[in-house]
Amino acid sequence: MILELADIRIQPGRQAEFDAAIERGIETVIAQAKGFRGYKINKGIESPERYLLMIFWDTLENHMVDFREGPAFAQWRAIVGPFFAQPPQVEHFTLLSKSAER
Repeated sequence: MILELADIRIQPGRQAEFDAAIERGIETVIAQAKGFRGYKINKGIESPERYLLMIFWDTLENHMVDFREGPAFAQWRAIVGPFFAQPPQVEHFTLLSKSAER
């Protein structure tokens, strides 16, 4: 499994609008993508315009080829892109270690 981590900075004062848009975009667009396994969204406390979006994919190709090179990517960006203060920083990770759930 691959973790896509997107560090997103939005325009000040638009958090409530963005909260609704990002959830709608994930549920209606990204969740339908090949290899999608789940997501988490974290909001900044000290930096309220900062969000960390974690999306879990079966493979790197599911994100970079199937999703990013297909029509769904443009749909996703049309929903969330108007809120961006700058382009998101995106990186991919593999799991090294995990704690037991408590």
